[in-house]
Amino acid sequence: MTRRLTLLFSAFEALLVVAIGVAIPLLPATVLWAAQFGFAPDWAGFWRAAVDIWLIGHGVNVTFVLDEATAATIGAPAGTIVLVTIAALGFALLTLLLGVRAGGRIAETGHRVLGELTSLGVFAALSFLLTFSVLHPAARPSLWQGTLFPALVFGAGLLLGVLRAGAERGPNANGSSLRDWIADWNPRTRAAVGGALKAGAASVSLTILASSVAAAVVMVAGYAQVIRMYEALHTEVLGGLVLTTAQLAFVPNIVIWAASWFVGPGFALGVGSQVSPLGTVVGPLPAIPVLGALPSGDLAFGFIGLAVPVIAGFLAGAAVRPAVVRALGDGSRLAAYAIVTLLGGVFGGLLLGLLAAASAGAIGPGRFSEVGPDALAVGVASAIEFAIGIVLGLVTGALPGFAARLGRRRDR
Repeated sequence: MTRRLTLLFSAFEALLVVAIGVAIPLLPATVLWAAQFGFAPDWAGFWRAAVDIWLIGHGVNVTFVLDEATAATIGAPAGTIVLVTIAALGFALLTLLLGVRAGGRIAETGHRVLGELTSLGVFAALSFLLTFSVLHPAARPSLWQGTLFPALVFGAGLLLGVLRAGAERGPNANGSSLRDWIADWNPRTRAAVGGALKAGAASVSLTILASSVAAAVVMVAGYAQVIRMYEALHTEVLGGLVLTTAQLAFVPNIVIWAASWFVGPGFALGVGSQVSPLGTVVGPLPAIPVLGALPSGDLAFGFIGLAVPVIAGFLAGAAVRPAVVRALGDGSRLAAYAIVTLLGGVFGGLLLGLLAAASAGAIGPGRFSEVGPDALAVGVASAIEFAIGIVLGLVTGALPGFAARLGRRRDR
């Protein structure tokens, strides 16, 4: 593919990702504007709302100034300033996945660097234009964050897509200097560090998987209460569709909050509240149907949930052990096991702590200025629990071999 075609193709990929992301909130908002309001209000307000939602989905801070009607519904004075800092991570996840797809397609053009830079530059320019188009005294997103944050998410997806495409074509496809540098490491060091990173990432992945299942079970168990809250809101069909779409955008946040619960620190649903395995203290919650599924009161055996990250680390440690042992040969394994345990725990804790930080923020005034987990507490607790599980997985996998060698010595 020629350079000109690569430029056009890469720019179109960025445009497509932005269009898909903005269309998700814009389409139901436009249907609501037409069917519910009969085309009477200015459509520009619905456009601003859709773009603001997309920006919030990428962690962009949006400052709202409440009008009299909105302020009265929450008991606040008119003109109250509300800073929304929480990210509806469903949009960021979509951008990341579409970025991975775009990166793989750009890698096939033969002009990888040119395509990446073009696509990222066009995406950032579109993000700037979108943010600039919705600046309004009543709802004002941060212009620099609106330009940078969505582009960073898309750029991460591009990078992952290009790396995946290079791995599928073989080790020499990209001529990576990073890969060559790693290949020059001592084999024992390379095996230990590689095993640690894999163990940490696998621990987080397994914990997130368990959290997804747990969140789904809680939603099913509390389905009746969720339906009752929908009925109490009297949203009608279109309003319910818009509300459901907004809640779906927060599904990744809920899964990460569940992971924080399993790790131990839990999460907050307002200043002074706490939802954790060791106790639950929450105040009045907003009328959001999904929150109706939240179990009330303390769970009698909630502390058992603390075993989930340890089990995840155990499975991860047992999974990486064979590759580490093969690379070490007959030499001492103590140092390598220590590296895998410590570095794997730290890496896993760092990943889960970053996810916790991305899922938390302010969602409203007053007590709702703090919602979500404490990233530092989640990171430290998960690092310790993952490390415990990883070392158990490494050592337990070695026990059968140790027992066999001990038996042979006794036979002599």
